[in-house]
Amino acid sequence: MPQSYDLMLLLDPNAPDERREQILDDVRNRISGGGEIIGEHDWGTRRMAFEIDKREDADYRLFQFSAANDVLEALRHSLRITDGVLRFRIIRLKPGTPPPPPPRDSSPRQREDREPEGRVAARAAADAPPA
Repeated sequence: MPQSYDLMLLLDPNAPDERREQILDDVRNRISGGGEIIGEHDWGTRRMAFEIDKREDADYRLFQFSAANDVLEALRHSLRITDGVLRFRIIRLKPGTPPPPPPRDSSPRQREDREPEGRVAARAAADAPPA
């Protein structure tokens, strides 16, 4: 009997859009191959609590699905070796678990909104009083 799971996926925001879409399509195909996708949520690009591979931000994606153990093993193996995946976590849900809450910030940062590499100087210039 298939169990219900949450998959939180943190993708490299610096990876090309095509690569991130390819990763997401692969996840969808692996889940659909032996299970059922219940929900998919794009939480956008957000700052992480700590750096991973010298990156401060990640593209957060949440998949809710039901599947058997063989699908989980294939998914874990695939995500471990996939370039562009910073971290992932698969959590088994207990029956009656409420749906996930929406992200705290209702407007996730888009790629264009991220601060450039020299953000200290840019921030200092933005905070300077008008001349």
